[in-house]
Amino acid sequence: MSAPVQPYVRSQLLHSAAAKQQQGLLQAGDELDDSFTGLDAGSGLMTVAGFGSLLSERSARTTFPDLQNFRPGRLRGYRRVFAHTADIFFVRGIARPETGEISSLSCEQHAGSELVVSLFEVPFSADSVAAFIAREHEFRFLAVQPYDLAGQAPTAQLAVLCGANTDEHYKATRCPPDEWARRWSIHGIDRVWRDDILPCRVYLRHCVLAAKGFCPEAYESFLDATFLSDRVTTVRQHLEAHPDILQELPPPELVGRYSG
Repeated sequence: MSAPVQPYVRSQLLHSAAAKQQQGLLQAGDELDDSFTGLDAGSGLMTVAGFGSLLSERSARTTFPDLQNFRPGRLRGYRRVFAHTADIFFVRGIARPETGEISSLSCEQHAGSELVVSLFEVPFSADSVAAFIAREHEFRFLAVQPYDLAGQAPTAQLAVLCGANTDEHYKATRCPPDEWARRWSIHGIDRVWRDDILPCRVYLRHCVLAAKGFCPEAYESFLDATFLSDRVTTVRQHLEAHPDILQELPPPELVGRYSG
């Protein structure tokens, strides 16, 4: 297990990253600072790469009502993994802690992998970045270079991707003890990033429907390039073993939010 990243080390790393970004040197794979410095490349817009529920434009617009140019794209060198839990699943009553079906999605670097993602632009401002971080609190935010769906043309600017994290890094950089207690301990969660959990059923169904409704390439990518926390079992294999997941409706009050 890696040692925790201490706050002063984080400060030095982000200061260095910010300096690079301000000089126009932001590179694919860099971890963004908490201002997403340089991500807009002076355009006034930032590009978001969506890989789960954000494969649905309708779902994306509930979070980003001002989004523009929603389209498919490809991202090389990453895979989707159901390897962390989300407090919102407990808040909304769709987590199943008794069966371990509590996990949400992130992306992690993996040589040779490729994803079909959604790409869209949203206004870039201090408020929009702060809201994005608050909403996706547990992730690392990475700058990535997507391509068009054909895999030929890179996007004009780098996109932000919600990347996998570790509890050590998360606690050291964004979630001090009081915040951890408020977000996680209240639900009986002592670990967020972990390899012993299964996908939240309602959320998995939502993502599958979102991918299927987006485009055929996104659907096949979601089934075969998305893994459970064991990094072996694909979503396709998991659904073949548990086909009832796709029949599991969300609670009535969440039908509009979790139906692809």
